[in-house]
Amino acid sequence: MNGSLTQLRAVALEDMEDVYQWRNDDEVSLFAVGNSPLLTHVSREQVESTYETIVKMDRAENGVFSILDLEGRIIGIADYRDVNIITRSAVMGITIGDKAYWGKGYGSDAIKVMIRYLFQQLNMQRIQLDTWSGNARAIRAYEKCGFKVEGRLRQNEYVDGKYYDTVIMGLLRSEWEQP
Repeated sequence: MNGSLTQLRAVALEDMEDVYQWRNDDEVSLFAVGNSPLLTHVSREQVESTYETIVKMDRAENGVFSILDLEGRIIGIADYRDVNIITRSAVMGITIGDKAYWGKGYGSDAIKVMIRYLFQQLNMQRIQLDTWSGNARAIRAYEKCGFKVEGRLRQNEYVDGKYYDTVIMGLLRSEWEQP
């Protein structure tokens, strides 16, 4: 699946070394998941176990992709989960783990590729995501791609000694299809 700056492909075992590095990088982890101790500072064994789980996933319910630049270098991870086949909805997320690609449009491009996949290939009606209110760069990227803030869970995140809101955002197929 190609965008103008990125491409998404199935996660490969060789990608796990980069994922390991990103999940153990304090700055990358901070913006990806706040201070969730379950998702940061992990061992190689935990990352390999996660890969084993990814390979066995039912693609109708979950999917994980590597985000590559157009030269084929892995720069991040994108996923969808919590698929509801009745309402045709899913939750998605992305992380640009390679900091050299931050602030250059790669995240927004990967978001657009993922949106197109979810609406066109999986026939979703609605896509949802969430982030913490201190992650202004992610919120701007999601809004640029058409997501709207639908709600907040006040002071639901605790990051670096401060409370932040969880920002819940959504995009409807009809909004995406509008010119």
